[in-house]
Parts: sequence; C-alpha cells; structure tokens
Amino acid sequence: MSHSPQLPTDDTTLHDVKQLGMWSAIGSLGYIFWVVGGMEMVERLAYYGVRAVATIYATRPASEGGLGVTMATFGWLLLCWNLAQSVIPVFTGGLSDRYGYKQTIFLSTAIKVSGYLWMAWFHSYGGFFVGCMLLAVGTAIFKPGIQGTLIKATNRRNSSMAWGIFYQTVNIGGWIGPLIALHMRSRIGWTYVFYTNAAFICLNFLWLLTYREPGRAERVARQQRWRTGAERPPSLAREAWHELRKPHLALYLLIFSVWWFMFPMLWDVLPKYIEDWVDTTVIVRALFGPEGTTNPVFQFLLGMDAAGLSIQPEGIVNLNAGMIMLTCFLFAAISAKMRATTSLVVGTVLIIGALVSFGWSCGAWVAVVAMVMFSAGEMLASPKFSEFLGNIAPSDKKAMWIGYSQAPILLGWTLEGKLGPQLYHFFSSKDEFARQMLMQHGFSAESVSELSLPIGEAFQKLVEVTGQTPAVLTQTLYESHAVGLTWFVFAGVGVVSAVMIHLYGRWIRTLADQKPNSPAPAEPA
Repeated sequence: MSHSPQLPTDDTTLHDVKQLGMWSAIGSLGYIFWVVGGMEMVERLAYYGVRAVATIYATRPASEGGLGVTMATFGWLLLCWNLAQSVIPVFTGGLSDRYGYKQTIFLSTAIKVSGYLWMAWFHSYGGFFVGCMLLAVGTAIFKPGIQGTLIKATNRRNSSMAWGIFYQTVNIGGWIGPLIALHMRSRIGWTYVFYTNAAFICLNFLWLLTYREPGRAERVARQQRWRTGAERPPSLAREAWHELRKPHLALYLLIFSVWWFMFPMLWDVLPKYIEDWVDTTVIVRALFGPEGTTNPVFQFLLGMDAAGLSIQPEGIVNLNAGMIMLTCFLFAAISAKMRATTSLVVGTVLIIGALVSFGWSCGAWVAVVAMVMFSAGEMLASPKFSEFLGNIAPSDKKAMWIGYSQAPILLGWTLEGKLGPQLYHFFSSKDEFARQMLMQHGFSAESVSELSLPIGEAFQKLVEVTGQTPAVLTQTLYESHAVGLTWFVFAGVGVVSAVMIHLYGRWIRTLADQKPNSPAPAEPA
C-alpha cells in the first residue's frame, strides 16, 4: 500500500505563499541579511576571479603563460572540482546547524586563502589542481552557513525578493572578479590573479566581526541540554537519511540533477568557445570604430585586450554577471508573481534558447543576445531553486536542506564538468581541427602531435603554412565541422529538465491541496 508523503508543518508548507510588494519586501530585510550578502559578494568576487579564467589559464599554451592542456584534460580537473565542491555540503550542512554558522564560515575562508596562495606558488597543472581542490573544499563549507543564515533572516512573504537581491548582490562580486583577473593576467601576470583573490577573500574576516548568527540562542540552549544529558543529540547521519527519504525532497533533487547537467556550460565551455570561434572585433568596431579604443575605463568595463581592439572571453561571459547585478531585483519582482515552479520552467526555457543560439551561430552579436537570454533565464530560475528548497525545509534543518541543494550540483555539474569539455574537444576544438588540416597539408601525425606541437599553437602554425588570415581560416574550420553540436546536446538536456519541472509543479500542488489546514494561504493561480 502506498502512503502519501508527510507534508511540512508550521512555517514550511508546500503551498505557494503570497509575497509582499517589491518595496515592502526590501524594507522588511534586516541587518544580518545585508551582512551575509556582503560576505557572499566578497567570496564570489574572489571565486569567479579564478573560475571565470580557469578554462583560459588551463588551455592557453605555456608560451603565453598558460598550463598548455587540452579541454579533455581540463575536464578531469573540473570533474574533481565540482565533485568536491558539491558532495561536501551534503554532509557539512548539518554540522553548520549544530555547531554554528560563524565557525564554519571562518574555517572555510581560511581554507580558501590557502587555495589561492597554492595556485600562485605552484605554476603547473598539478599545482593548479591542488589549489582548485582547496578552493572547492572551502566553498563547500562556506555555502551552508551563509545560505542557512539567509533563510533564517527572511520569511515566506519576503523570500522571493530576498533571494533575488541576494543573487544580485552576489553577482556584483561575480562581475568585478573576472574583470580584475583579466586586468591582472593581461598586464602583470597570472600569479597576481591568485594573490589578488587571496587578498580579497581575507575581507570576509572583517565581515565576520559584524556577523551575528540568527537563532544562536536556540542552538546554544540545545547544546547545553546535550551536555547535561537532558537531551540526547540525534545522529546527523540518521537525520540526514530521514530527510532525504521524503519523496517531495528526493524527487526535487533528482530533477535538478538533470538541470545542473545543462546549466554550467556557460562557465566551463563558453570562454573557450568564444576564444576559438567568436570574432569580438565586430562589436568593438560597432561601438568605437575600426581603431578601437584606448580609454582605460571602457577597456576595463568591457573586458577588452590591452590594444582595445577586441573583447576577451571573460568580457563576453561577464555580461551575465553584469546583467544580473543591474536587474535581478526586477526579475525577482516578476518571479514573485509566479508560482515557484512556473518561474523555474520559464527561466529554463530561456536558458535553452540561449544554448541553441550559441550552437546556431558564432556571430558576436548573436553571442551577446544569447548572453542576455541566458541571464534572464538564470534570474528567473536559479534563485528560485534555493528559495523553494529553503522555504519547505523544517525550521531547525535549514542549513541541512541547503546542503542537500548541492546534491544536484554534485551529480549534474560533476558530470558536465567532464562531459562538456570532452564533447567540446571532439566536436568544437579549433586546436584539434587545425591539427587535422595540417595533416591534410602533408604533415605527419607525429609532427602535429602534442609532443611536437604544443597545445594551443596548432592554429597559428596553420596560418603560417597556408598564408591565409586567421579570420578566413577560422571561418573555413567552422563551416567544415559541426561546431554547434556540443550546444545542441545540452539544450536537449534542458528540454528534458523543463518538462520534469513542469510535471513536478503539478504534482506538488496536488500534495499541497491534500493538506487543507495549511498555515499559509495558497497563492492564486
């Protein structure tokens, strides 16, 4: 006999709850909300100061200061990075609830500092690998405490606006970090990218001086009862398993494992795709004329090269964080008027459209439009993913459930971290195509192997051999290969996830209607 799953009680209901208006919701946010927003902004500034340039750093030839590895090899690093960053919070979320958010935030910051310094001190693929693992561990410990604080500092009526503004604040750091990293690596050197980010993350030690943990008195009282023997501390493993057995939670995590298999392509693959195939000089000429610009402000804000003639991959990808930084509160107000799952579906459809656009054309302006589309979809979907989970979590297990939110990232992003770059290597790698064309011009397989011709230098060799311009050769290679296939595969995954979210929304509303005495009113359809 099947049983209906037990529905959350008290402040955790499966019903959608009517949200406050935009300004009322903003006014209701307290001091601690802005503190954790500032801490997350600093953490994201430093994190994306590395993550946004990691693909370029790893795949650039050693002669240009990079590590000189293929996208396929880099995929193994991403797989391990995503795996560590995603699996650890599933276990540490409960520790944050039990032992304190402030303590885990301090520990995570110290670990992240060591990761950035390791990257600076050891310029090799192995050194970068270790640094990334330290960064992943630090990030994994950091998130449950920060997001658990956010959930406890908000309520069901202002949560949409709170998560939207939090996401917007975070992306201020996500926007500035890559621009600073681009400036450092192009004008000073890669080592200073890592030193700079180590310095920035240390600012969170100062933020911690102003941090006050919500619900601390309740946690301390509970620990006191444990120490005196008045109450026996529950097993974290048993509690975690009990929560994960709830069908509405388990299914939600499964669906978003598929979603997270599609979503991270923007950061893991797009920078290399832009470097290989997108001619950004078209945008510069349209904005500033054929001579480009020497204005340092425009060069910094747009992520341009030192000559001011083209926009670097980080500059195009950074349109995402810039748009979120400026407009996320507006999209939060829009999503607050929708059911949670409706906002997730609409956002996912927009992301699918962006992935299809990247696969359809390598035009620079198409890339810009696709970035805008992707960013709008992300603002409707991504904050809602955590908001929904936090809202239906039991009040004493907020960080534990937010830790569970890393499970879909564990499954989806870990697989994408390897398969995305691997598919790119097979179907879209300009360096690989150049090696094949060199063989068509009489070069032996041995002479174009990675041992004889360093990774990242095959295209320039092809330019020298053929005497054609880089632009003409790029167009020839693009037209003779199915470069966009990588993007179409992941767009298909997005379609599957959108359908699953839609069906889940219908199911969850049926479950909510089975509980007539819910303490929170259902939002009208």
